[in-house]
Amino acid sequence: MIYIFDLDDTLYDERQYVESGLRAVANYVEYKWQVEKIAGFDQLINLLDRNGRGRIFNDYLAKNNIPATKKNVKECVTVYRLHKPVLSMAQQHLQLLHELPKPLYLVTDGNKVVQANKVEALNIRHLFKRIFITHRFGVKHAKPSTYCFEKIRLAEACDWNDMVYVGDNPAKDFVNLNRLGMHTVRVLTGVHRSAVAKPLYDAHYTVKHITDLRSLEV
Repeated sequence: MIYIFDLDDTLYDERQYVESGLRAVANYVEYKWQVEKIAGFDQLINLLDRNGRGRIFNDYLAKNNIPATKKNVKECVTVYRLHKPVLSMAQQHLQLLHELPKPLYLVTDGNKVVQANKVEALNIRHLFKRIFITHRFGVKHAKPSTYCFEKIRLAEACDWNDMVYVGDNPAKDFVNLNRLGMHTVRVLTGVHRSAVAKPLYDAHYTVKHITDLRSLEV
């Protein structure tokens, strides 16, 4: 069986990346507009927990009497996306990746620079035969597109039912792979852990923790 993994909230807790990015923005705002960075970071976390990420920089700037212009917000977004994150993966997750039969693959959506920086920060590139950041092939090939999975299938000269994808988001991770006969596993971690999947959108298997893959027969 060829194991393919999602990245965010599957192999590591993406909240780490979000907080790392918000800390970088707080540092930048202190440098440019003299808003004290520790208090600023606390404000950003409160805004995140209350309202999510959607307008967080607009609200943060306005809260500190800084014009929330398109230019100023874009500067914050750029700092967030281009910062070098400090991330870690649970030791038991690393151990699992070492134990599983090779080759392993990674398929992840998101900004090309952001996702590459995450991979580098986690120091996991060497664990995978190839890492697919879907946006490198065009946004249209992001999940639920099967484009990158087809590349893996052709590279391995295998059938769809010889592969398994492990992810966390039932809105996009599994639906089209299910239709092709690929094995799919949902890990109940991260922001989507309580999401109720639409019919046919959930994975074939569900586990509470990624290390439960050891006892899962697929």
